Order: sequence, then structure tokens, then C-alpha cells
Amino acid sequence: MEDRSAKYRAFYAQLICGAAKAADPRLEQAFRTVRREPFAGPGPWSICLGGHPYVVTPDDDPAFLYQNALLALDPARGLNIGMPGAHAYWLSGCAVKEGETVVQIGAGSGYYTAILAHLVGPGGRVHAYEIDERLAGLARDNLKDIAHVDVRGRSGIAADLPEADVIYVCAGAAQPAAEWLDALRPGGRLVFPLAPEGMYGGMLMITRPDDGEIWPAKFLSRVQFIGCAGLQDAEAGRRLGEAFTKGWEGVQSLRREGVPDETCWFAGEGWWLSTAPAPLPTEPVRPHADITQI
Repeated sequence: MEDRSAKYRAFYAQLICGAAKAADPRLEQAFRTVRREPFAGPGPWSICLGGHPYVVTPDDDPAFLYQNALLALDPARGLNIGMPGAHAYWLSGCAVKEGETVVQIGAGSGYYTAILAHLVGPGGRVHAYEIDERLAGLARDNLKDIAHVDVRGRSGIAADLPEADVIYVCAGAAQPAAEWLDALRPGGRLVFPLAPEGMYGGMLMITRPDDGEIWPAKFLSRVQFIGCAGLQDAEAGRRLGEAFTKGWEGVQSLRREGVPDETCWFAGEGWWLSTAPAPLPTEPVRPHADITQI
């Protein structure tokens, strides 16, 4: 069975990373190396494409796991291991490097934590936060043999977050948590779904500059996620829904000071997104069609 799983993984990794136009061969190697079986639990499994009903696999053949689809961890609550093609695209966008420190918010059972651990290597570190006690327990068990990963069974919105080069958030929010922004090192990247629960928003990447309160920012794609506890706001969600109907691809910077001007795409409390560039250059946005619901 392991030989079959390795064959499936090789094809799956090549397929999803090719679709994501991932330039770093380490990303394909990560998806090729990390087995999904431990993180999915025993089969049969419930699988779906975003926004569609789950379909139960006829048996526990691992071939069913190596598809670009959502894999249910808790179908009743809509908790999934997210769509691999979309995660490959986002991870390619934030360019996780060997030796970096990553904070992951919303680890689930730990599959993408393991992918991140492969990308940073033994010289790096991954701190994974998971507020759901059952999932945190599964993640600890699944990741126990990876020395440079620790799983913290609590909220990832806290003032004591470790300093990080990358913060990778797998839960939708109506705003970037100030704690995430403060934990980033200069040059660090925050990637999170600006998408309150139940709303189709966007995966936003924000880069911390060496100084100043104007940060490069861009949307990597549209997205829908399960909500991040503590960062929901119905009114902000309503206004974000309106904002996404007009030129989300033009966002170029996050402002943490000043009065929103005519370049404002969306204004939150103490922050706003602008279509004007930040002092540091940003790469052009590559559109992506995947719809991910986690």
C-alpha cells in the first residue's frame, strides 16, 4: 500500500504545484513527501469541492486522498483539510524559506503544518495554534516525530506570539489581528483570509517593511474559510462584501495610520487597504480560480 501511496503522491504533487505555477521545487517535494493518510484518519472519507455536498468514498483506497478537493475532518461543522491546489498557490506566493520561523493559525489535524515544516527544514521552526481541543490532540500525535514543530492548543490571537517570518492563517477574519502584525519580523509575511465566516472574501498577503506604517499588501486569490474565533464582525463583513465587488485586484498596501483617502479600498478600525503602492515594491497579482472552503 505504501508503494501505491508514493505513486499517488508523486502525481498529486506534480499536478497541484504545476497548476499553482510554483517556482520553488521544494514545494512540490513537500507535497510529494508528506503522507495525507495520518492527517485524514481512517477511511472511508468524506470529500467535496468547495460549496458542494460531501461525497463518501467507497472504501479506504488512498488514491481518494490525493485529489485537489476538500477532505472532511468534521463534516457536520464543515471542518476540512483544505484544497491542496489553493494552499500550494498561497505557499508559493509567500515563499517560505529554509530556516524561517512560521506561525500557523488553525492547524487542524496538522497536514499543512507538516508541509510548512518540510519547507523551513530542521533549521527552522513551526509554531502551530489550534483552538479546537480534539483537532489539537490529533495534530500533536500526527506531528510528534517532527522535532522543529510544536502544537499549541489555544487561540492564535494573543500578545505572546513568537516572532515570525511567516504567519499563515487558516481561518477567516474580518480584520488582521494586531497581534499578528506585531509578531512579524521586518520582511515577514502575513497570509490570511480577509473573509468573515460565511463570506466569500480574499486571501491577503501583507509584508512588514523595515520601518513605517505603510505595508505592501496584495490579494493572492478569492477564498472562503471557516471563521476565526474572536475576529468576526457582521457589519465589517457586510462592507467587505460590497468592497469585493469593485477592484480587489488593485489593492497594494495596508495603512496603519492616517485618514483614508480616495485610494481607500476598505477601511477597518485602525487600518485600511489602499490601491496606492507602498514604498516597497509588490509583485503583480496572479489571478487564481480555486474556491477554497475550510
